[in-house]
Amino acid sequence: MAGAVAGGEDRTSELLQLLNDVVVASKGCGGGAFKKDCTDLVRRIALLTHLFEEIRLFKGREFGPLDASTSSTNSSSRESWASDLVVALQAAKRLVLLATNFTSNSTPSVPVTHNDEASKKISFQFQCVTWKLEKALGDIPYDQFDISEEVEEQVELVRAQLRRAIERYGSCMNSRKMSFHGLSQSLVESGKWVYVENSAKVIANIPRSFSAESADEMTIHKTHSLSNSCEPPSLCLANEIQVDGQEDDIKKPDATAIPDDFICPISLELMRDPVIVATGQTYERSYIQRWIDCGNTTCPKTQQKLLYLTLTPNYVLRSLISRWCTNNNIEQPTGLTNGKIKKSDGSFRDISGDIATIQALVRKLSSRSTEKRRAAATEIRSLSKRSTDNRILLAEAGAIPVLVNLITTEDGLTRENAVTSILNLSIYENNKGLIMLAGAVPSIVQVLRAGSMEVKENAAATLFSLSLADENKIIIGASGAIPALVELLQNGSTRGKKDAATALFNLCIYQGNKGRAVRAGIVKPLLKMLTDSSNCMVDEALTIMSVLANHQEAKVTIVKAGTIPVLIDLLRRGLPRNKENAAAILLALCKRDTESLACISRLGAIIPLTELTKSGTERAKRKASSLLEHLRKLQQL
Repeated sequence: MAGAVAGGEDRTSELLQLLNDVVVASKGCGGGAFKKDCTDLVRRIALLTHLFEEIRLFKGREFGPLDASTSSTNSSSRESWASDLVVALQAAKRLVLLATNFTSNSTPSVPVTHNDEASKKISFQFQCVTWKLEKALGDIPYDQFDISEEVEEQVELVRAQLRRAIERYGSCMNSRKMSFHGLSQSLVESGKWVYVENSAKVIANIPRSFSAESADEMTIHKTHSLSNSCEPPSLCLANEIQVDGQEDDIKKPDATAIPDDFICPISLELMRDPVIVATGQTYERSYIQRWIDCGNTTCPKTQQKLLYLTLTPNYVLRSLISRWCTNNNIEQPTGLTNGKIKKSDGSFRDISGDIATIQALVRKLSSRSTEKRRAAATEIRSLSKRSTDNRILLAEAGAIPVLVNLITTEDGLTRENAVTSILNLSIYENNKGLIMLAGAVPSIVQVLRAGSMEVKENAAATLFSLSLADENKIIIGASGAIPALVELLQNGSTRGKKDAATALFNLCIYQGNKGRAVRAGIVKPLLKMLTDSSNCMVDEALTIMSVLANHQEAKVTIVKAGTIPVLIDLLRRGLPRNKENAAAILLALCKRDTESLACISRLGAIIPLTELTKSGTERAKRKASSLLEHLRKLQQL
């Protein structure tokens, strides 16, 4: 045990030393090209000092409550968070030194020919290190340390800042399928760069989902922006490529740069459906269409007034792009080429007839005839439900902005079909950004408040789908959606309650939305679900409450509502997953709260908690053990 504790202290001291090294390394950044990047990164890292100090001062054990029965495997897993943080800080230190040495005249630290290439690579390194640091912070088992709420909130703030920084650098990780292990080695070992021609060579994908069973331990790894890539999609770290032989044997292949004429001036991505506007400039259809739909009447690139808003397909450029993609073994973004779409087996299917049909339907959505709009919306709802291909084609045809306008139409059936179509279209990841840009959220919230029950159900499901993108959680939370969702959770149909619960759970992952949910009265319907004799939504209620329980305002409200006796009862009679979440909530509520600890002791929680340490899930055992440790400390006072 002494060895384990010493090892933990050494690792924490190493983190503090690395943090200091990063701060010292940044003092030479001067006025270089990456001064702001270095300053921002170092400022965020410096804010972690209090976290590391509190972990070092933690008494009695290395990582959470350990006893003679603790296995070496569990000890190793508990240590992994510290290893990841060490790797992230080492990478940050090396990057700060690299960026500090970068000047406008020469860049000896980066093996590239031109300084603009070196600059792009360093920018990408900042994105990699930022993502790596945010991910490592998310893996810290906070409940196993006596971390103060102030420090937890500070770390959450740092993580939010890191996520925003990742978005600013561009959501390249979403399209490059990065490996965390590859990233971990990139700066620590070599710092070398290569270009790869096919992202399929990259080792692994970033985790893109979360488990409701471990809500309070989750880390959201996805990063998004409206443009999937701020740089050519072939830029990647050398260590992420499956290459035989030693590092010194890696050769840099020829760079595959996308010709400037093939890149949309708005999205900065390879165009798949280039169109010409009145000024003669070419843009990706979906992006320039959104520009026009937002009321703009000027050319984004030249700022000249558009004499007409007709978009003319640039067939010549589309053909050139298709030929270039084929020659360079690069797949076009959607696999859509000259009226054909690529199937999963690599073959192509002619969809020129489908395109014509869908374009005609989209035009009917803008008809003056209520019957035609209704019929078109009904057909689009059906098409959008059938396949991913249809979702791509409908978005390409400009259906999203028109459907958003129809969400608040007076015709009930058209409104219902428009909302449901948006829900179906949002299933395709690339459409989420288009829906948000079309300003869909306010209209969805409006029908969530005042629509029919079926419309409310689909509106709630749509908000959940859109909120899967982290940056959308903030927008949706600020839109007034949360009170409407809480109302549906309390008074909706069974399906409506489930849709509302799912959306609220996802939105409350973002710290800023937890207070909004509490002020909207979410605790009352959650407690009602926990005590409902039918037990049909106990899982959902516990999962949401476990997300809220680490928020101070929510914690006070949950305790005042009389939730603790209900949770202790669930420890005795609940299903294994319910016991697990009940223990997690109780730990969050009672940690550093002697009154609540005394309450659960009086209510007889020690016996079911002790049973849980023996027969519960792994997570339940951890939570129960930690809570029992707090109770033992209370008895010693």
